[in-house]
Amino acid sequence: MRKPRTPGEGRSLPERRSDGEEEGSDETMGAVRWGILGTGKIAGAFAAALTELPGAEAVAVGSRRAVTAARFADRYRILRRHPSYGALAADPDVDVVYVATPHSLHRDNTLLCLEAGKAVLCEKPLAVNAHQAGEMISVARERGLFLMEAMWTRFLPAFARLRELLAAGELGEPRLVRADFCIRRPREPGSRLFEPELAGGALLDVGIYTVALAAAVFGTRPERVTGLAHLGPTGVDERSGAVLDYGDGRLAVLSSANRTVTPNDALVAGSRGWVRLHDPFWSPQKLTVAIGDQRHEEEHPFRGNGYGYEAAEVGRCLAAGAGESEVMPLDESLAVVETLDRIRQPWGLVYPGEPTSDPMRS
Repeated sequence: MRKPRTPGEGRSLPERRSDGEEEGSDETMGAVRWGILGTGKIAGAFAAALTELPGAEAVAVGSRRAVTAARFADRYRILRRHPSYGALAADPDVDVVYVATPHSLHRDNTLLCLEAGKAVLCEKPLAVNAHQAGEMISVARERGLFLMEAMWTRFLPAFARLRELLAAGELGEPRLVRADFCIRRPREPGSRLFEPELAGGALLDVGIYTVALAAAVFGTRPERVTGLAHLGPTGVDERSGAVLDYGDGRLAVLSSANRTVTPNDALVAGSRGWVRLHDPFWSPQKLTVAIGDQRHEEEHPFRGNGYGYEAAEVGRCLAAGAGESEVMPLDESLAVVETLDRIRQPWGLVYPGEPTSDPMRS
């Protein structure tokens, strides 16, 4: 067993240029040692990305059952496998934990790791509601530990280009965001997408991408929120549309679904021009940029499955001793969860364990 160390100590990670490429890696330095909490599909995608990322290494995995931890570890060649989340959080050879469990477990799993002194990258949404997210952020800040929501799309090359265009004022003043994330999935018994106990529904699973895009463009909380939803037979949202009013004529028109398919592109329009993020907008490799009468397409491919970019961001933050990412700051993650709360409040969608004005559901 290697000697425990401070997260980020003794290693260097590649720097990312504005085009999303990395340079200056030093593979002779020690890697960031990742623990993966959860063994589902998203955990597998992240583990696969780590195998291709210089300066990062998946050293441990934790599951609620020894057999699933062992199976996952064998598949991704991870040496240490733990039969509980607590055992993973206590592993002294882990620098940072990637929490990849269902939404309903994010708060408890993240607090478990923070209380064990671990930095955390938590899957989106950061929590089921703003109260939970605020608690997680407070604990991380009080303990001086790194915490970031795993909004992986934020770090892809196409999104880096969108930020450049906005920051340079090339689009003018942002006025409108339109985004759809609508897919069709079967209503399988016990599926996290449809179970209220697992905070299922389209909004928290895929709608968050649209809300996060609007938050990134407008940089503030909406002044007004309105919308409608269709709640399916399990009681969670299967289709919804929302309009977010950011004041001064700035609007976001958003839709999400897990039983209906749409083209799934997005548009960001300003007073001077617009950008289309091609389907799927949450992982685009092509942009159409229109400024005035000029229009052109740009290619922005990403490496691998795209998850390595957020892991590289975590590595850079740990190396710098930062408690959070400037690209995906905690206050913005909290604002997004607050907006999700406001969107679903009129629907009467309350997940088990949440406070409600209805005494029968408290």
